[in-house]
Amino acid sequence: MDFQDYVSVDCVIFGYDFERLKVLLLERVMLDQATHQVIFADKILPGSHVLNNDNIEAAARRVLVEFTGIEDISLHQFKTFGDLDRLNRQERDILWLKNIHQDPNQRVLTVGFYSLIDANKYKLSVTKQQSHPEMFKRNPAWYDIDAIPEEMAYDHKQILFEALAYLREGVKYNPLVFELLPEKFTLGLLQKIYETILNTTFDKRNFRRKLLKMPFIVPLEEKQQKVAHKPAQLYRFDWKLYQQVKRNNHDIML
Repeated sequence: MDFQDYVSVDCVIFGYDFERLKVLLLERVMLDQATHQVIFADKILPGSHVLNNDNIEAAARRVLVEFTGIEDISLHQFKTFGDLDRLNRQERDILWLKNIHQDPNQRVLTVGFYSLIDANKYKLSVTKQQSHPEMFKRNPAWYDIDAIPEEMAYDHKQILFEALAYLREGVKYNPLVFELLPEKFTLGLLQKIYETILNTTFDKRNFRRKLLKMPFIVPLEEKQQKVAHKPAQLYRFDWKLYQQVKRNNHDIML
């Protein structure tokens, strides 16, 4: 298949497991062709070059399916990275590119996408990559956001942390976290998700007062069942009401 040599996509997939915020990374392993001994191993974001017949988002979705098995998720394009030296700052990257017959001095722009998903919902896998000859990316796995591996390919650590900044800003003004919630949820669960993603602690009373001013967080005439503590009030997210509030340009989030 024909590729755009100068354009790629990289995907930063954040996963929440209802305890911690994580990010999805692949292993990049360089093997000696003769001995099959490991020359180096590090971590890399799911990414690849864009096919000539891809649009940008289609390329990102293809890459995710091939390298992680994840499909049908919301992707948010957040930034294009194009530093002249983004691919050749480290000796191992130069070695890697030469091994897959790419010029380390070639300038490649990459378009960054991020997403926030329930890490428990998706089975990770690597399919046979038909769309790219480079086959040394493997073992997709979740890594705690506060324990990112030191060794990462290219400028991928920079891309990751810029995506994290966009995520943390985005959850304040967009309903990203509601995609993680069950149909019926407690305000306590919602607060925990916000605190984990934003790496902060909110005053319980003030947090709930602000949430309850949002008309799209609708109280139900139901409480939790089969819990050891006092049952909490249940709520639901009303997408139509959210859209109405958004159209009116109201302050809709934290």
